[in-house]
Amino acid sequence: MRAAAVVVLSLLSCGSAFATDTPRPTTTATPSGASATPVKHTSLKACNKQADAKSLTGPARAAFVKNCRGGKPSS
Repeated sequence: MRAAAVVVLSLLSCGSAFATDTPRPTTTATPSGASATPVKHTSLKACNKQADAKSLTGPARAAFVKNCRGGKPSS
């Protein structure tokens, strides 16, 4: 009898431990009019094409591609 009570209590305590592990929501609320998709950064391929078009090389090219990927305007 006592062993059965211990088993029942242990099962109940395990169940409550799992019950507290609720999954977090995967979406967040957005203000009205805002896009639900995240902003995508310019691809490396597109930035490299732009750097080729400007005939950039070395550190100037690296800085341009970094700024391009980050969405910063080029100077």
